[in-house]
Amino acid sequence: MSDVLERAPAPPARAGAPVRRDARRRVPTSVAVGVAAALLVASVTLAVTVGPADLAPLDVWRSIGDHLAALVGGGPAEPALGLLRDGIVWELRLPRVLTAAAVGAGLAVCGAVMQSLTRNPLADPYLLGLSSGASLGAVAVLVLGAGVLLPVAAFVGALLALLASLFLAGAGGAITPGRAVLAGLAVAQLASAGTSFVIFWSATGDSYREILAWLMGSLAGAGWPAVGIALGATAVLGTGLALQGRTLDAFAFGDTAAGALGIDVARTRWVLLTVVALLTGALVAVSGSIGFVGLALPHAVRFVVGAAHRRLLPLSALAGATFLVWADTAARSAFEPRELPVGIVTAFLGAPVFAVLLWRSRHAGADG
Repeated sequence: MSDVLERAPAPPARAGAPVRRDARRRVPTSVAVGVAAALLVASVTLAVTVGPADLAPLDVWRSIGDHLAALVGGGPAEPALGLLRDGIVWELRLPRVLTAAAVGAGLAVCGAVMQSLTRNPLADPYLLGLSSGASLGAVAVLVLGAGVLLPVAAFVGALLALLASLFLAGAGGAITPGRAVLAGLAVAQLASAGTSFVIFWSATGDSYREILAWLMGSLAGAGWPAVGIALGATAVLGTGLALQGRTLDAFAFGDTAAGALGIDVARTRWVLLTVVALLTGALVAVSGSIGFVGLALPHAVRFVVGAAHRRLLPLSALAGATFLVWADTAARSAFEPRELPVGIVTAFLGAPVFAVLLWRSRHAGADG
């Protein structure tokens, strides 16, 4: 099915219109993924050096090498950078940057999958009310003063929102893309109302600032446990989604076509929606609600490499990781010593990019 999408002939050009060559087909997938991966590694390295401390890219890798050597040897690390500078790299900046990369990659993959499953170009990972459910769980524990339980509460809230959306969508029959969207909208509004009620009734003092930062998306304070959650979920669940490229290509032609190709449409949609929800819930639990990554990045990558999911999904993951690394770097450094929630930065960057993509796709359709 991927071959069908990639080899489908382009529409005939109008008389007198210039012939446009599709250069994106000339780049092998392995080369594109390799270049994107190299760009991500360079971005992670440079992002760790950004800040008031005087660090060089070589210092970052020296610190990583020292800790990996200590891990293999089973003894304490002996940092060549000194305790202070090594602590800045290993304990403060590197975990945060890696968490940003993992969250960005996971959200971008989830967005691409949701857009395919629902055949809705405006779909994102939060379509089934996951973000609102996670927010309700997180706010509930924050106002109770049990912030240590925030990741667990956010994950549980996202899962409950998923179950409510799927139950509501399937109450009247088979789950269709339209029913799933409407059910998710209803659950999201209900959870948002619950969140607003909890904040209005219970939040006092500094808890407002903490709640607001989480609702806008923030990676401040992300440590190695957050890296483990985000990176582990993205590696396991995200890889599983990325391997479903041919199935998602079939969904692009509609449920009837997918069924004719031997796909159990209802079962497959349930499974993929559940995996997307689990991954999104894990990511939201460590980062809060970060918008536009799962919406705009898949469209941007699709515009460059085409619609075939075996190219789209891995490149969306790498592009989403790189994008969020730099967005979070801007959030923590642009207005030092104050720090913005990263969700504000992604909205500032993502909304214009999405508008440009819509404008270009409209004109491309007019030209074609």
